[in-house]
Amino acid sequence: MRIGICGGTFDPFHHGHLHPVLAARETMAWDRVIYMPAYKQPFKEKQRTASPYDRFAMAVLATEDHEDLDVSSRELERGAISYTVDTLEELRKENPDAAFDWIIGDDNLPKLDEWRNLARIFEIANFTVLSRGKANIPENLRQRVTDDHSAPRDGAIILVQNATVPVSSTEIRRRVRAGEAIDDLVDPRVSRYIHHYRLYEEDNS
Repeated sequence: MRIGICGGTFDPFHHGHLHPVLAARETMAWDRVIYMPAYKQPFKEKQRTASPYDRFAMAVLATEDHEDLDVSSRELERGAISYTVDTLEELRKENPDAAFDWIIGDDNLPKLDEWRNLARIFEIANFTVLSRGKANIPENLRQRVTDDHSAPRDGAIILVQNATVPVSSTEIRRRVRAGEAIDDLVDPRVSRYIHHYRLYEEDNS
């Protein structure tokens, strides 16, 4: 089994979180994709967010039409800074025969060296990078880069070319505060959830 994992704050979950992953799924032949909302991301410790419950609920609403997409509350239940290596260690124990691809955008590549225990991550998983052009790859990681989508079980950085989906969570929150429509940026169910529970009406950016 090959599993793609997409982590993030998802504050809120929008089209940019879904459509590129759906496109990459066809290329990567993932049997399952797991969205992993973070309790608190290491590089965003000071950023205020909607509650873990709200972020989880919005991700579930946005993905419920896709049977092979799951949303995990694992990192939220852990209740601490969410480190990818910890999550992968748990998943490896539970799925010893699976191959894992941790999905990131190409904007994450320059900081990849700063991830906790990156060497161990490469022992457990590949990185699948949703790239929109020429990716800025740290020199010491370039030997791991490939565009071979059937790359070895772990240790590779696989580039998957993807069309840009020009959506940002920051812009969605700004629109909500300004009373502007967001239906073109998020699933209608997510839009209704945000307005029903009056999320993002205050400036928490």
